[in-house]
Amino acid sequence: MAISLYWGSGSPHSWRVLLALEHKGLTYESHLLHFDKQEHQSPLMLKMNPRGRLPVLKDGEYVVFESVAVLYYLDVKYPQGPIFGATPEEAGVIMRVICEFQTYAEPALSRIVHAIFSDGVAHALEELTDAMHVVAREARTIEGRLSKELWIVGSQYSAADMVIFPWIQVLRRALDKTAAAELGARFLPMEKHYPALARWIGRIESLPGYARTYPPHWH
Repeated sequence: MAISLYWGSGSPHSWRVLLALEHKGLTYESHLLHFDKQEHQSPLMLKMNPRGRLPVLKDGEYVVFESVAVLYYLDVKYPQGPIFGATPEEAGVIMRVICEFQTYAEPALSRIVHAIFSDGVAHALEELTDAMHVVAREARTIEGRLSKELWIVGSQYSAADMVIFPWIQVLRRALDKTAAAELGARFLPMEKHYPALARWIGRIESLPGYARTYPPHWH
């Protein structure tokens, strides 16, 4: 059965699944959809995911969406190169870290990135500054983990790294914009403010297959 992945360039949720597929060495058919053309809202896509969101993974006749659910499915179906740990205890920690990130960091990250890319920084600077404080607090927690281990949970690359990494990269790209200079002053350069995070990014970028996950429109 062939794996097909429907995804969008620059989508942190899509990027997670690409990282997992490459890590596991799985062969897959890549279907890059264009958000500006509303291709993710086509009848075909809405039949697979009525919410009209990406990514969507189709494995034979089975369809799964919501990025963490896709990661979990891939790990159970294709256990080589495990991404949810080798023991129930490791799996519990990995899932807990993912849940914490999605609950406490992701909403703030989404607000910041959307405002910057839609030229809305000037109209919501106070709110975005508050959101950056939230992100910085969570980044310090991750920095603490990475100052003790190579990966976010323990000594092995896992789903926790795959979930968090794309958002950090998207945030860095957004904060590089001139309009976001004030917001990014305490976050960039990462090598200065979050050196362990910066080294972690370098480790992921050096992994086999990473180049195939990189958002095409960022080149």
